[in-house]
Amino acid sequence: MDAGPLLDAIAAALAEARLEAILIGNAAAAIHGAPVTTLDFDFMFRATRGNLTKLKRFANQLEAVIFRPFYPASALYRVVNDDRGLQVDFMPVIHGIKSFESLRSRAKKVKLGDRELWVAHLSDIIASKRAAGRARDKAVLEVLEKTLREKESSAKA
Repeated sequence: MDAGPLLDAIAAALAEARLEAILIGNAAAAIHGAPVTTLDFDFMFRATRGNLTKLKRFANQLEAVIFRPFYPASALYRVVNDDRGLQVDFMPVIHGIKSFESLRSRAKKVKLGDRELWVAHLSDIIASKRAAGRARDKAVLEVLEKTLREKESSAKA
């Protein structure tokens, strides 16, 4: 399955809602060139009253609904459209990341079609997965670290 059309729709909906969020997790790692796959998209955002209103507009744009899973106690907002196979998670707190501002200071904007999307730096993705300590996160650490070393090596050349 090609996630490109879904990611394009997400970028367009974020722009339309004027919601600032940074892509993290395996989807962001894949954009960096890591050979990983995922079925969902994870974003860090600020959970302000204004942004929660924008999140509702984002969900409406994608004809999706917002869920609040409570496992374990979490501030996660999950946007889902089952017909499209779309799951987008928005989190105000990420393991291993000090703040939204610190994440954004290292993130970069990536062009997707006519839109741009903030994508976390690969080192932040690695730090987050290491801090989370879940088996599924540990399973991809070696691949992500190798991708980061290769990127750094090619940047020096």
